[in-house]
Amino acid sequence: MDMIEFEPGLVQAAWENVLDFFEKQFNKRPSDLESILFLIGVQELGIGHRVFTKEEKQDLMHIATCKVLSFSGFYELEGLDEAGWPHWNLVTPVPSLNLKEQDILLKAHIIHYFETEVF
Repeated sequence: MDMIEFEPGLVQAAWENVLDFFEKQFNKRPSDLESILFLIGVQELGIGHRVFTKEEKQDLMHIATCKVLSFSGFYELEGLDEAGWPHWNLVTPVPSLNLKEQDILLKAHIIHYFETEVF
């Protein structure tokens, strides 16, 4: 599995497309990366909209992070538990990055998610 390559300037332009998608779909622009991860997690869980507990919201963001980073082979899906929640295994450690680099890495993978599974 190949690592998703990303150029910070290109990531920002493509990121705007993702934000525009949310604005068109929901008439609201997401305020932060966590909001988008939460929505990806809900999509990946596949049970539709409902009220989630704080812990479930954290779990949904974890599901989304694992899903998008799986495109570069960092995680692989282990399977679903009895309640239908996906569980992921860490395959390759995510490189140690500063906060700005982590942000760009996640955004690049989220962009890939949208380009391959949504758009």
